[in-house]
Amino acid sequence: MQILYGGTDKIVDSNKKKDLLAEALQKIKSYSKVLVLPPDITRLHSGAGEITKMLYDMIGKDKTFHIMPAIGTHEALTDDHIRMMYPDIPRELFMVHDWRNDVVQLGVVPSDFIKEVSEGKLDYEIPIQVNKILLDGGYDLIISVGQVVPHENTGFSNYTKNIFIGIGGEETINKSHFLAGIYGMERIMGRIDTPARKVLDYAEKFIKGIPIIYIMTVLCREDGKLATKGLFIGDNRETFVESAKLSQQVNLTKLKEPLKKVVVYLDPTEYQSHWLGNKSIYRTRMAIADGGELIVIAPGLRMYGEDPEIDRLIRKYGYHGTDEALREVKENQELRNNLVSASHLIHGSSEGRFRIIYAPGHLTKEETENAGYEWADVNLLMRQYDINKLKDGYNDGFYYVSNPALGLWIV
Repeated sequence: MQILYGGTDKIVDSNKKKDLLAEALQKIKSYSKVLVLPPDITRLHSGAGEITKMLYDMIGKDKTFHIMPAIGTHEALTDDHIRMMYPDIPRELFMVHDWRNDVVQLGVVPSDFIKEVSEGKLDYEIPIQVNKILLDGGYDLIISVGQVVPHENTGFSNYTKNIFIGIGGEETINKSHFLAGIYGMERIMGRIDTPARKVLDYAEKFIKGIPIIYIMTVLCREDGKLATKGLFIGDNRETFVESAKLSQQVNLTKLKEPLKKVVVYLDPTEYQSHWLGNKSIYRTRMAIADGGELIVIAPGLRMYGEDPEIDRLIRKYGYHGTDEALREVKENQELRNNLVSASHLIHGSSEGRFRIIYAPGHLTKEETENAGYEWADVNLLMRQYDINKLKDGYNDGFYYVSNPALGLWIV
């Protein structure tokens, strides 16, 4: 399919989105059973909810139409989440991905390839697993919907990541994430060609016979409001590359000098775990000065991992830097069996460069300090930093980020 694109100089409004979706659907010869793979509530502001509703209105009432949110290791959507993100779509159309039990293996990325892309640091093979519905569901059209934004594991989110990770299996997720952790987040974020992306590119040949099209948004804040700056539709890697190039333009904030103090707010609707809330660290770490401080105001934070076993491992081992995480992996089988957790522990540390002060709404001082962070009272900080009055960027004495998922801040 020729890349369909709307954006940059003008905001892509709802009418333009409908036009592009209609044009894309007209290019597909025939289809009768459709599976949509959008994100979960953790990408509430991706624009995927609106697009999925448009797709439902266009084809969902005439054809078989199902939705499987690409949750990866996240919690399944609750009924409230579905009503919030996907209003007016029947609840019975939604299915849940189980990353441990409902997957099949499509192929293997060989160990010599992993050794090459990891610069000799790893030499395991990576089995490529996806939800079995991709093969067994009888769908003649699969539509992947989501946002392209800088990402700590693949450089940029979306495209085949939505398939191999979003509805991927345990081994694929574990080993691809650990590859990213070992390689180093600073060498990954905001880059199109990264080790984990190369693995996904290699694996793409395993799904060549599956009819998938990708709908990808690029968003940013403009005049204090969230705006869709680009909408890309296509069935090839070039669609992703073009969307990532636009994201590099609108989602990367390059600062003149390192920041001494950063305050990040985590909307309680989106951020209820460190698994997601640590975007506050990932997206700002490259901008914070040595000896600086990061204050994270997180009124909805109630857990570490969204998966019970991951939550347990994070609480047990904590965020103490790369060297400590690698030592724990070497010495503890349970962490070797859950490498996605080990990678998360690496990414969630400042590597001793700056202070991280967390103000979680539902985690105690003891829980926070045991995990390796400093604790602060969320109510006190909410009074000290009035989020309704702060502006994104420089404020008096600190730099403010209202939603870390929307970008990447670097020096």
